[in-house]
Amino acid sequence: MKSTRPAHRCTECGYASAKWVGRCPECQAWGTLQEAGAPASGLRAVSAGQVSAPARPIAQVELAGARAVPTGIAEFDRVLGGGLVPGAVLLVAGEPGVGKSTLLLEVAQRVAASNGPALVVSGEESAGQVRLRAERIGALHDQLYLAAETELSAVLAHVEAVNPTLLVLDSVQTVRSPAVDGTDGGSTQVRAVASALTGVAKSRGMTTILVGHVTKDGAIAGPRTLEHLVDVVISFDGERHSTLRMVRATKNRFGPADEIGCFEIGDSGVVGVPDPSALFVSRRADPVPGSCVTVTLEGSRPLLAEVQALVASTGGGGSPRRAVSGLDSQRVAMVNAVVERRGRVKLADADVFAASVGGVRIAEPAADLALALAIASAAKDHPLPAGMVALGEVGLSGEIRRVGGTGRRLAEAARQGYRIALVPPDAGAAPSGMRLIEVPDLGAAFHRLF
Repeated sequence: MKSTRPAHRCTECGYASAKWVGRCPECQAWGTLQEAGAPASGLRAVSAGQVSAPARPIAQVELAGARAVPTGIAEFDRVLGGGLVPGAVLLVAGEPGVGKSTLLLEVAQRVAASNGPALVVSGEESAGQVRLRAERIGALHDQLYLAAETELSAVLAHVEAVNPTLLVLDSVQTVRSPAVDGTDGGSTQVRAVASALTGVAKSRGMTTILVGHVTKDGAIAGPRTLEHLVDVVISFDGERHSTLRMVRATKNRFGPADEIGCFEIGDSGVVGVPDPSALFVSRRADPVPGSCVTVTLEGSRPLLAEVQALVASTGGGGSPRRAVSGLDSQRVAMVNAVVERRGRVKLADADVFAASVGGVRIAEPAADLALALAIASAAKDHPLPAGMVALGEVGLSGEIRRVGGTGRRLAEAARQGYRIALVPPDAGAAPSGMRLIEVPDLGAAFHRLF
């Protein structure tokens, strides 16, 4: 009799199929169906087994093992929510050459100097290459151990020998488990390696940092379950032509998941920037047309950012260009249309270029008003008043809406020396030394300024 039991199963979602297909019909993932044994028919009875620890009231659960230990790098601790938690597993991902290995090598050296042995396992570079980098950034310490391995069993042997408080694996895609079939760096291998290291980290109370690759789209390479296995997911962003680096937490079981840390990369390594607002704002003696300053909110940190626009004639009847750098292109197109329709600014036959200063990426709606003012200022060739910031979301009807954290944004602008703020109605009290100008819509804002 022909068997009807499924012979293939999706490694992502568990979908079972009688034959192999290239794309899973359930989760739409490519190449995830693998041959598996037939599932047992019916449900087996499960009896009560031995528990690892008795259940207790939640108020009686000890917190000593879940306290964060600071690394000594303030910007990194800010993103983590205070520091590294014993037994936690972190996944750090970023573009090649952005500085992940350099930053984590310095973190390992700080932990080795203050909290016991730290082990760095490199699967991409030789031990000599990592040693040269450590010497360059001053990350040498007697309690910092280094190994170059690509086998999971060898990594676990080093963990047994060193007994570290921190393990840094660079990277998880280069380590393979001989007990699991699959190509090196494939979904099956990455899942097996991450699962094994997570179990070891939890049992030993060892903080583990896994370095992950990213795809050409910027997503973390490997199965989606990799992000579910770990406790913290951190993205390391930065432009190649800029020395500024941004560290963001997209998942954090021990603290806020929207904090941001700012670093500057140089010859001596990756250095934290505690006050990065000056990097995103141009310093000029006189204001120029097409420039406006706003305040973005990254987690609990307000950052001043400058939005610039340039409006130029097409000069010959061709299709007008719309170029964007550092901003959301869809949002720029919407604000551009609102400025033309509601603000009565003619832009249909002009090229419009919009960009942010300093390599920062601005995506929140709070910068809409600053972008609209920069476009109108460039089109009218009329500079905005010196020492002014603009906050507010622009609607399709031209109204200016309130944004969250207005008080913190205005306080940061006042601390940086700005004395005028263009805000939506009911923005709250003004900080000391700052004057608020409330505008209900774009028409009122343009009438007030131009």
